[in-house]
Amino acid sequence: MGGYGSFHEIAAIHYFNDLNLNVDIVTSESFDEQFSLMKTGKALYAISAIENSVAGSIISNYQLISKSGLLIAGEIYLRISQNLVAMPGQTIESLYEVHSHPMAILQSKAFFEKYPNIKLINGHDTSSCMRDISDKKQKGIGAIGSVLAANMFKLEVLASNIETNKKNYTRFLVMTCPENLQQDMSNVNKASISFALSHEIGSLAKILSIFSYFNINLSKIQSLPIIGNEWEYLFYVDLEFSDIKKYEQSLISVAPFISDFCQMGIYQKGKVIISEN
Repeated sequence: MGGYGSFHEIAAIHYFNDLNLNVDIVTSESFDEQFSLMKTGKALYAISAIENSVAGSIISNYQLISKSGLLIAGEIYLRISQNLVAMPGQTIESLYEVHSHPMAILQSKAFFEKYPNIKLINGHDTSSCMRDISDKKQKGIGAIGSVLAANMFKLEVLASNIETNKKNYTRFLVMTCPENLQQDMSNVNKASISFALSHEIGSLAKILSIFSYFNINLSKIQSLPIIGNEWEYLFYVDLEFSDIKKYEQSLISVAPFISDFCQMGIYQKGKVIISEN
């Protein structure tokens, strides 16, 4: 999701380069459009941000993925370096507006406290905001995003690494249709599942103790309300394991305590990429 030069493209390049695969990037304007491209066969893989170490989970994407019918094939963690860019010859003091994705603005808010004259405006995504400035030759307007996009649109970096938290990472999930999935199951060590719980007291505690018994680590747990079922929740859980057989046994053991189970993907734990280039 996102245009050329977006962090989604950077994550995709790193992920597929590591697999020694050359891919053509197909951009999309929204996560909904991305999944639509997959269903119509116009793309073989989709890549979506799912959580950020500063801003937290992207809740809507959990729901989109679970309803999409796609399977998670892998993941990658990308160090996000935000940069303030503008048309060549501009200065920070000459800017009166800065446009970017709301997440990028949130991650860089402390930097702009030094420039109260600059109005921060939410845009569609980081790269499209840069493209607009370049196409329209806009003066006095800046954008936040990657160095890759800045170079692509011939913009000048006015300030580098403006993100508030320098340990700013985004986790991206790589997804594909079940029929396209090709995996070496000997290398998998992580799974993403979802399930609903019964109303019995201590149901969640029982499940957590079962995973612990089988040496399964819960690296992520996210709950979302089930629409139409008051006070009932769907849990999205990431599990890490060293023995796939124990993982499979743990699912058999928790089965009596859960409903609406879905295995969204079983894959190899993703690498952490420090550089965006």
